[in-house]
Amino acid sequence: MVMILFLLKGLLRDRTRSLFPVLITASGVALTVLMMAWVDGIMNDFIDTSANFDTGHLQVVTRALNEKYHPNIMELSLTETDTWHEILNREYPQVSWTSRIKFGGLLDVPGSNGETVSQAPVAGIAIDLFSPGSIEIERFKLYENVIKGRVPNQPGEILLSDAMFNKLNLKLGQTVSLIGSDMDGSIAVQSFQVSGTVSFGIQALDRGTILAGFQDIQSALNMQDAATEILGFYKAGYYPNEAANVVCLDFNRRYGQKQDLFDPVMISLGQQSDVGEMIVMMDSLFSVIILIFIFIISIVLWNAGLMNGIRRYGEIGVRLAIGESKSNLYFSLVLEAVFIGIVGYIIGTILGLVPAYYLQENGIDFSNLTRGTSMMMSPVYRAQVTTTSFWIGIVPGVVSPVIGALVSGIRIFKRETSQLFNELEV
Repeated sequence: MVMILFLLKGLLRDRTRSLFPVLITASGVALTVLMMAWVDGIMNDFIDTSANFDTGHLQVVTRALNEKYHPNIMELSLTETDTWHEILNREYPQVSWTSRIKFGGLLDVPGSNGETVSQAPVAGIAIDLFSPGSIEIERFKLYENVIKGRVPNQPGEILLSDAMFNKLNLKLGQTVSLIGSDMDGSIAVQSFQVSGTVSFGIQALDRGTILAGFQDIQSALNMQDAATEILGFYKAGYYPNEAANVVCLDFNRRYGQKQDLFDPVMISLGQQSDVGEMIVMMDSLFSVIILIFIFIISIVLWNAGLMNGIRRYGEIGVRLAIGESKSNLYFSLVLEAVFIGIVGYIIGTILGLVPAYYLQENGIDFSNLTRGTSMMMSPVYRAQVTTTSFWIGIVPGVVSPVIGALVSGIRIFKRETSQLFNELEV
């Protein structure tokens, strides 16, 4: 303990031994923490956006729809959804379940005499807008993303993408007709009032999307007690890939063994063909980038520790000449590196977390670069501070300087008495 206090006082009083190494270590740790938070933010934003707008954390569809057995997804819809909701809520209470209908068709704009003024193809999503306790509005962030008008508050109202609304020269409150195909393959026509427009900042959704009430579309497309999919969202708020895969295996083993085309199949977000491949690719790419970055920072800090030891050979010679043992001297140098690493790690983590928190709250708008992409990603990229952000700096901050001290200190055991006298005369 006395030796530790002695070393600490020496580091505090001699800035040449502590200030520069601490600054270098803190800088490396801060860059590592910020880079890790930035990568985590981009990955988690992609996962959350894909889940909320498209796939959910878990998705239950018919086997035929999963295998794209027929181009008309209405005819491949899941039936007896009320029964499946009871089963899913009972067997997997850690997940919140909701039904959705994805549909397509033509949006017909009638004139004053009922004749068609204009038409446009649209892709629609029917979500639960009116049931008590439904959080679909929050998942889509409708109150934040509404551009004109308001969120539907009664049946028969829809939201249109702002781009489509402007393209068709519509007015708020105007009546439009949706022409599509119902569950039986027949033509379905239903009128709606446009209550508002919405823009998510995601090109895949903003081109020509309709958001409608789930019950309205059920009635319009003759889908009583049916839906194209049932989505599950973990109540904890984040996507656990391994746990989700276990739930899928359990559900498919118990309810999907008949191999009937209309049997339900559960798929996790990571198993989705497009999303899963994208997650694996992005995860691998970002992991390689982070590892290379940490490796480079570690080499820099290792070299700083090595140079610090070499620069102090004169001091080492004096301490050996007055009788200090080589093992004790070697241990003290390593212990100094530990102290410097810990201090640099703490300071660097704080310095890295400050801009990371700022980027988490404000983000950086890359909409000019992402224009035209079909990826389910927000154009505003944000960092995300996680538990990893607090410990990731240990490797470059503490381990690297210590390794540098261990390597540079090996030469202590090679010093000879004759060499010490020469160094002291110089």
